[in-house]
Order: sequence, then structure tokens, then C-alpha cells
Amino acid sequence: MHRKGTTPATLDLFAEDTPQPQANEQIGPRSWVLRGFALPWVNRLLPALDSVLTQAPFRQMVTPGGHVMSAALSSCGRYGWITDHQGYAYSPIDPQTGQPWPALPKVFLELAQQAADAAGFQDFVPDTCLINRYIPGAKMSLHQDRNERGYEWPVVSVSLGIPAMFLFGGHARSDATQRVPLFHGDVVVWGGEDRLRFHGVMPIKQAEHPQLGEQRINFTFRKAR
Repeated sequence: MHRKGTTPATLDLFAEDTPQPQANEQIGPRSWVLRGFALPWVNRLLPALDSVLTQAPFRQMVTPGGHVMSAALSSCGRYGWITDHQGYAYSPIDPQTGQPWPALPKVFLELAQQAADAAGFQDFVPDTCLINRYIPGAKMSLHQDRNERGYEWPVVSVSLGIPAMFLFGGHARSDATQRVPLFHGDVVVWGGEDRLRFHGVMPIKQAEHPQLGEQRINFTFRKAR
């Protein structure tokens, strides 16, 4: 994974000039932002990420409507999330390599389980991790995570690198959204009655992180099957 630059990240990137929050935040009845929760894992996460990307490099996928996604994607675990002209799905095979996706690194699993536990979701064992790479200008439109076979398990989303503005909405696309700034090491967990809330990411602002350069890496852990 390419990392460049040594300039500290600029944190005053949002219209509200939001400083990095220090305390955990509840953003829904069963939804939490765990501030800095992933920081103790970072020095083990990054080498594990590099290993995954050696086997399953980032790629720009195309939506069923023919649009190229602005965030680059990869996956690890028993299943990987894919999209093409036929639709969205989970597959045990990486369509780019024809091989199974890389195994979920132990440190990924450990972080996902401990974050879920901290948010009140015990016994979470994800079988997939979608890895998104956002560079300045990249975004993710409002969507629901509903390609999984069941919704009884939470979603655990880990942010690394430059900041992002996370949009957390309701159960209809037209519902109002909260704007939640996310910083390096923050983890968002949502499940239960909040599991199918719409969410997305606003276009990433120009910034540079001392470890990851001009990019945001996002891990999304789910139980697909």
C-alpha cells in the first residue's frame, strides 16, 4: 500500500470547523462512535493490510448502473463484497484474481470483535471485511447494508488516515442525516434496530496523514452468511 508524505493531518476540514472529539458518542439507539478505539491496533493493522492488498489489490468497481465507484475496494475473509452489471453480492472468489479472498487477519478479527463488544454486541464473528480506499474527492452515496443473509449482527466500521464526514440517516433514503466527523482510529458500530439505517460518506477533503498520506482507509466488518 502506497503511503506518502509526513505532514500532519489537517483536522479543521469541515464546514463546522469541528475539532477531533475525545469521548465516545451515541448516534442512535444501538449505534456508537468509539473515538480512537483502533489506535492501539494501528501498528499491527497496517502490515496485515499490506499483506491482504498484495493478494487482492485495490480496484475500482462498477455499479449495476454502469458508474465507476470513486472509492477503490478490496476484501478479505470467507467472502468479499462485489458489484458489477448483474448487481451487488458476496462471493468467496475474487473476480480479479480468480482465487479465494485473503483470510481475515487475526488482528482485524480481534479489533472487530472487541469494538462490537464495547458497543454491546457480544459474540460477533465477522466473515467478511470490505476495505475501501478514499482519496480526496472520493465519496460513498447513501445506502443500506442489506446484501447479508441476516441482519441480527452489527456493522463495525474502522477509519484510518485522513478525516471523513460520515452521514448517518434513517430507514428511508429521504430521512434526515447526521453529519459525524470521523478521524484516524475511530470506529463506528451500529446494529439492532439501527442495522438498516442509510449511511454514506461525503466527498473527502484534501488532507494528508503522517502514516497514510493523502488517503482514508475504511474497514467494514459484517457477517455475510
